[in-house]
Amino acid sequence: MRVLFLGSGAFGLPTLRAIADHHQLVGVVTQPDKPAGRSRKLTPTPIGVWAQEHTPGVSLEKPASVNEESVRDRLRAIEADAWVVIAFGQKLGKALLADRFAVNLHASRLPRWRGAAPIHAAVLAGDTETGNSVITLAERMDAGLILGQSRRPIEAHQTSGDLHDLLAEDGPELMLDVLARHEAGTLEPMTQDEARVTLAGKLSKGDGWADFAGEADGVRRRVQGLNPWPGVTVTFRGEPLKLHRVEVAGGGPETRTRPGSFLDPALGLVTCGSGVIRLIEVQPAGRKPMPYADFARGSRPEAGETLAFEAGTTHPEPRTR
Repeated sequence: MRVLFLGSGAFGLPTLRAIADHHQLVGVVTQPDKPAGRSRKLTPTPIGVWAQEHTPGVSLEKPASVNEESVRDRLRAIEADAWVVIAFGQKLGKALLADRFAVNLHASRLPRWRGAAPIHAAVLAGDTETGNSVITLAERMDAGLILGQSRRPIEAHQTSGDLHDLLAEDGPELMLDVLARHEAGTLEPMTQDEARVTLAGKLSKGDGWADFAGEADGVRRRVQGLNPWPGVTVTFRGEPLKLHRVEVAGGGPETRTRPGSFLDPALGLVTCGSGVIRLIEVQPAGRKPMPYADFARGSRPEAGETLAFEAGTTHPEPRTR
């Protein structure tokens, strides 16, 4: 089949590679290059980088607005059997999509977790299962007809970053199956159950908090669910400390010590309002992420010292070495 691909984020890379291997890629559309890093150098999207390196003969578009008339006409002039849209970053208008078979790969089992951050939302909520959905494009975000879905368990140790990569690798099989059934005329679209819709709104730096006064598993979900971004940052001895990975080390009744206190510094055990967590990986200010054991050897936390979340806490960029 002749496929036009529209995407920007790394989540779509495995599927783009699979489409290029199994079908005829007739064009790639991505977001414009944007300033990045301290030097603010213009940097292409992950999709743009891959397309430039691996498909030099294929048209590569980087429009500021995909719905601008000249861009719209140019894309619609491309002869394609299917448009595949993954983490593109722009809404495709009706005039652009008219009479086109266009599908989107979304990182949840819709109708659960429509929106910008479905992977984070699933971990934060304590879901035990997630997956991908391939849907038609609709006027309302992620409300299209379901053409296919996959399943994947969510393990307690997995962060949103881990799950992002696993779901990205699951994408090609599902998308290729949907394209094959479209070509064969055997697709059976399914309407989403609006009564089961949940929303996964866009995250901000202000979401990087954890409440030690609550349950230990609630802290675990926030730390794992907000890794790698925006991350949960606490203060220790007046300095920011980002928590990358934790695990529940004990449940049960409320502890008598102040929530957020080191119960056993050698093991990284920290009390919560109910239960105890173990610190697995942390990142001090100006440093790279490290195992808690390395942090403890250098900082030597003492029993009773506390980790505290303070609104507005920021975390400096790690030093480069």
